[in-house]
Amino acid sequence: MNLLKNMDNCSAKVGIIGLGYVGLPLVIRFCEEGFNVLGFDIDAEKVNRISKGDSYIKHIPSKIIKAFLTKKIFSATTNMSRLKEMDVIIICVPTPLTDKREPDMQYVENTAKEISKYLRKGQLISLESTTYPGTTEELLLPLFQKKGLMVGRDFFLVFSPEREDPGRKNFTTKTTPKVVGGITPNCLKVGEALYSKVVDSVVKVSSPRVAEMTKLLENIYRSINIALVNELKMLCDRMRIDIWEVIEAAKSKPFGFEAFYPGPGLGGHCIPVDPFYLTWKAREYDFSTRFIELAGEINTYMPYYVVEKAGSILNKTKKSLNGSKILILGVAYKKDVDDQRESPSLKIIQLLREEGAIVNYSDPHVPVCAGHRHYPDINMKSVELSEETLKNSDMVLLVTDHTSYDYASIEKHAKCILDTRDAFRKKKINSKKVFKA
Repeated sequence: MNLLKNMDNCSAKVGIIGLGYVGLPLVIRFCEEGFNVLGFDIDAEKVNRISKGDSYIKHIPSKIIKAFLTKKIFSATTNMSRLKEMDVIIICVPTPLTDKREPDMQYVENTAKEISKYLRKGQLISLESTTYPGTTEELLLPLFQKKGLMVGRDFFLVFSPEREDPGRKNFTTKTTPKVVGGITPNCLKVGEALYSKVVDSVVKVSSPRVAEMTKLLENIYRSINIALVNELKMLCDRMRIDIWEVIEAAKSKPFGFEAFYPGPGLGGHCIPVDPFYLTWKAREYDFSTRFIELAGEINTYMPYYVVEKAGSILNKTKKSLNGSKILILGVAYKKDVDDQRESPSLKIIQLLREEGAIVNYSDPHVPVCAGHRHYPDINMKSVELSEETLKNSDMVLLVTDHTSYDYASIEKHAKCILDTRDAFRKKKINSKKVFKA
């Protein structure tokens, strides 16, 4: 089979659709192994920046992209007709939720339609976008079979869930095991051959459905355990028990316990979104995923809890949220990255504004906070975290505990601090100014 031979000697042409937090690291990994990669994206501005060697993702240095552009083994385009040139097509497009918390499959569907226009014999298509079990077989396969090609013989179709974690240092795209499920045994064989060239370990499963469910289980596991500690945090708050101290004590047990930590709400593309893909699909089987839905309710409530806590603290100083100046520290969804997707800060900003608060933010990784689909009214610039800014704020609300923050200086100049990450205690800063949420 020519495709397997071309994969083995790295001469197969790889097309990656979607040049975001999943697609761009994958581009780099294939280029590192010497593959010729063409990146596809419908965002012309993004393609233009990439073509100039300008990375728009902070943890991916521009010099890496420039190096592959110079070697002429990478380029980017908006021209989907070039899909017919590819031996391998990898789909890394968004799978968000609608306003009704149902799967928004428009990006996958539109991408699949484009691929079907140019599908030819000998191509491998891999879907990496997180989705509900059945997507690969029910949505992609019928579209591709309309071309009169036979799956497993004329073309190959697999699902291999992305496992990117922006900013993580101890695992990379190369060292993170890759799950692959194929429509047929031949599809699985070809999928394994591809990914074994760029990752250290390939985990084969019996079908795309198993691979799709694997990704959901990984993130639902985290969602449920985070919901548990979030609920316990609210209970401990009423009981005047420090949940962070409780977790640290529980961690001393060398077996049977894994630490999860509370926070202001879930962020990132995966954990706040993925569980709802399964709850939606489960209804097709007359099954109610009550446990998952309850966890979702608790995690969704956390930004409301933070705002209520902020109002309660201000009330003790005879202030109300209405008219108070609130400085948000961190709008990225986790520390030391620039990724704002589903960040709880966005909901918190919206809720504070609805209460009449005057809101600013400071984030060294996010100079501009704007362009969010569910928060179109948020269009802000990061303010300097100066002594004057801190002193002029009625409350400093720490949402994202970036390493670069000078916590001692913040405590010194702020009037009041609401810490949702236990960051000040970790810095051994104990102050009556600091409240936990």
